[in-house]
Amino acid sequence: MAIVSDATPLDDLRGLYPELEPYASGMLDVGDGQQIYWETSGNPDGKPAVFLHGGPGGGTTPAHRRLFDPAKYRIVLVDQRGCGRSIPHASEPDADLATNTTWYLVEDLEVLREHLGIEQWLVLGGSWGSTLALAYAETYPERVTALVLRGIFTLQRRELDWYYEGAAGQLFPERYADFLEQVPGVAPGDRIAAYHGLLFDPDPTVHVPAGKAWTTWESSTSSLFENPERIEEAAQAAHATAFARIENHYFVHHGFFREGQLLDEASALRDIPGVIVQGRYDVVCPPITAWELHQAWPGSELVIVPDAGHAFDEPGTLHQLIEATDRFASR
Repeated sequence: MAIVSDATPLDDLRGLYPELEPYASGMLDVGDGQQIYWETSGNPDGKPAVFLHGGPGGGTTPAHRRLFDPAKYRIVLVDQRGCGRSIPHASEPDADLATNTTWYLVEDLEVLREHLGIEQWLVLGGSWGSTLALAYAETYPERVTALVLRGIFTLQRRELDWYYEGAAGQLFPERYADFLEQVPGVAPGDRIAAYHGLLFDPDPTVHVPAGKAWTTWESSTSSLFENPERIEEAAQAAHATAFARIENHYFVHHGFFREGQLLDEASALRDIPGVIVQGRYDVVCPPITAWELHQAWPGSELVIVPDAGHAFDEPGTLHQLIEATDRFASR
């Protein structure tokens, strides 16, 4: 069922659950010299749920715990390879991303699930997190009780071209001009590749400005109204370098998918209930992909938030995410 939601009155919008701290955390060795950070919070005997962050390369924040009712959920957060508190960090000068691919991350989730003694879990992911959630659920559908997805991204060529090669820049020309300053004279179609050379240059006077420009382009276009605090945080050198390097690495390799793979294999989701939350004015991940996923996955519910862009914490989007996790808590 597709739902185009009306703007929910401000007084009725759900907000994040109260702040909480993890009751357990650790570093999990997943092989290949990689250790990933994980944590659990909420109710140790509650319904298991795992949050998959965006990027790739974004890392988790304490706010992500608060998308779930802590009395009802056992909340698992994990920083994917190379970012957040996981090591080695992709901002390091000799960062090697050879074993940082979608399919390594899918298997990392299985290693973590088994490590935590979880049989099945709800999976919530937005943006790249929706990509990884789909890849995981299509590979291990028997491990997923439900999917809550936001800002759908499937790494089709047209999605990457839209956002990085010029079209989205027509909506944010001044921001896209800043993005292009790092790759002057590079033609549309070659800009992701041109950034790859800059981001993996060992000289910090080259890769740090490139990382900041790449990351600022995304952070400045992620919400209906610019969020200066988000833009400033995203431009911190270590975060920006890791985020931009990992994203670009994945995008150069088309997410390690064949074209259209996640939509083609959506039949694997037929027994999994799910909610897709999509901002109407999401420039980073336009709604057409959410619509296509909904068409390919009959068991899904599509909620289009009429006054939102891409960010998870825009009021209407946040409301719908928490409504969804609350609904699945009782199933």
